[in-house]
Amino acid sequence: MALKIIEHGSSDYQKMVNLRDMILRKPLGLDFTSAELEEEKENIMIGAFEEEDILGCCMLVEENNRIIRLRQMAVLNNLQGKGIGRAIMNFAENIARDRGYKVLSMHARKNAIGFYEKMGYKVVGEEFQEVTIPHVVMEKAL
Repeated sequence: MALKIIEHGSSDYQKMVNLRDMILRKPLGLDFTSAELEEEKENIMIGAFEEEDILGCCMLVEENNRIIRLRQMAVLNNLQGKGIGRAIMNFAENIARDRGYKVLSMHARKNAIGFYEKMGYKVVGEEFQEVTIPHVVMEKAL
């Protein structure tokens, strides 16, 4: 498995959008808008690949010069629990740390809290609704 930064607009980026759509959006009856995808140009996009196939992905979005936020974490359903998400998270944390960020924050889906807790993240707020489902803010000091 290879982990790499994905360039916005590339063929790997399209694979990433398709994966996120399949795992994160379609099950909720949602679609990406072209405006949403255009806004991603400034983000750090990360993918896990086996040959040309994307296995998982996430994005990092700057909140300020101290905090970067993880978004759109997704791993193919049939590969969840096999360490791909953990590898993506470690890679993302290293990139954030190397770029001088002190905290990695996220809006975690309630059903993923356990995964992130195992990675050292803490819930830092009340539950809220986002994209029609329960989320919490989680953070980890880098």
